[in-house]
Amino acid sequence: MAPPSLPAGHTLDAFHRGAFHLVQPRDGHRAGMDTLVLAAAVPGSFAGGLADLGAGAGAAGLAVLSRCPGARATLVEREPAMVEAAQLTLGVAENASLAGRAAILAADIELAGKARAAAGLADNSFDAAIMNPPFNAPDDRATPDGLRKTAHVMHPDLIEAWVRTAAAIVKPRGMVAIIARPVSLPQILSAFAGRLGGAEIVPVHPRPEEPAIRIVVRGKRGSRAALRLLPPLVLHAAQGNALSARADVIINGQASLFGD
Repeated sequence: MAPPSLPAGHTLDAFHRGAFHLVQPRDGHRAGMDTLVLAAAVPGSFAGGLADLGAGAGAAGLAVLSRCPGARATLVEREPAMVEAAQLTLGVAENASLAGRAAILAADIELAGKARAAAGLADNSFDAAIMNPPFNAPDDRATPDGLRKTAHVMHPDLIEAWVRTAAAIVKPRGMVAIIARPVSLPQILSAFAGRLGGAEIVPVHPRPEEPAIRIVVRGKRGSRAALRLLPPLVLHAAQGNALSARADVIINGQASLFGD
């Protein structure tokens, strides 16, 4: 049952073994493993300003803050219901040690140029940006829940628009990371071209002998380094539902995905 201070229909959920908590709708879009894997793309030594694009209730941004004591996070979210959830998240006592390093920005990530800057996403203003954009095609697993559909359904130019914003708002040599389905890799690399270099790719597999279900791609603005395909993250052993040892420490905020 939700604590009495929470609005009806919301839950308070612990992440990183209680290092932070999230207020989120009981039904509809909820943070999961993708968000925590994405947050782990940020190096453990990161100290600076992070933009969590499409932040929802703030899970990825807070996951970075809980692991990186020198980080600050701006939770960028467009949907009013999720902005409200992020505000509630920063207000709970369980997040008191992190809330002072977080801010919320209600803005549309797909804005460009002067409109984007006017919304609070100025060029060269962050040290890193992370994003978990919608990944379902419009006819994939249709849902009657409007908020969930907005959070999960992509349009053809969505990845290009999100990467364009991320690459613009990070400083030179700033890092950008994205989690998506493997089928989106060509679009991601195309969007990175001319903006972000040194791309590193980690495939995420449910089990050792099964195909990847996600990819995490990160790059740096202005880098000329070659693309690298890194060892995969395997979530579970061949049998059973327990997390693998590596997945457990990554998802619970004790290690970075890229080993840094």
